[in-house]
Amino acid sequence: MIRVRWLAALTMAGAVLVGCAGEQGPPAGPAPARTKAGPPPGTAAPTLAAGPGGAAPVFDRSAVPADRSAKTVALTFDADMTADQGPRAARGEHFDNPALIDTLRTLSVPATVFMTGRWAEEYPEQAKSIGADPLFEVANHSYSHHAFKEPCYGLPALAAPDMKADVDRAFAAFRTAGVRRVVPYFRFPGGCYDETALRALGPAGVTAVQWDVVGGDAFATDPDAVAEQVLKGVRPGSVVVLHCTRSAAPTTEAAIRTIVPELRRRGYRMVKVSELMRAGR
Repeated sequence: MIRVRWLAALTMAGAVLVGCAGEQGPPAGPAPARTKAGPPPGTAAPTLAAGPGGAAPVFDRSAVPADRSAKTVALTFDADMTADQGPRAARGEHFDNPALIDTLRTLSVPATVFMTGRWAEEYPEQAKSIGADPLFEVANHSYSHHAFKEPCYGLPALAAPDMKADVDRAFAAFRTAGVRRVVPYFRFPGGCYDETALRALGPAGVTAVQWDVVGGDAFATDPDAVAEQVLKGVRPGSVVVLHCTRSAAPTTEAAIRTIVPELRRRGYRMVKVSELMRAGR
């Protein structure tokens, strides 16, 4: 029922927030310590079975349900911040987007927020608030927002032995910020991965989540164009990738105010990734 890809080509490359690398180079401070932190124990969120050799499985959309009237779509939002962007935040650049979260709440839109650990450290109160809201679930987008495969849109790359530690460090950052409703899902920065990355993350116990609909909000200036692109691509079971980063995706909140009412008019029900995955099993 669910399509699982081990070495899928990045057909959705245009969705990548190519500017998220910030000032390139190694992350500020010492390399992350290896930690036993991982996904929350006892989570009720469904996951997929591991792949060959224990590799992390990949989910990109649910199969079209037998009942075609069951129109569901998952809107997902990447809260991006790379490990070396602290100085930019200190100078006033906003990597958060509280207006977007407020609009999702006003419109009662369930959503999955793929958050970097560095974002949670920069905005701990917002991270805690998102995780406390039953409308949302928080998933892992790495700690550093560095690439898990090269090349990946100019992002600095992690070595394979450091990949699981980076994911664990993000989960640890969520715990420190008091984030609840954390699910064992992971989104590769830039959407870039290969077999090496999947095998490295197998022991982390996460299901990687990609997408089949590109929001196109990265650096967009026209919210209507973003809305049109999303609405054109959505079909039953879709996963839509958008961003929760004010400085690099400033039109997302306005686009959502068009996307959500139109999806509902077309008979779609918006759900979290966990519900979409559960329905497709």
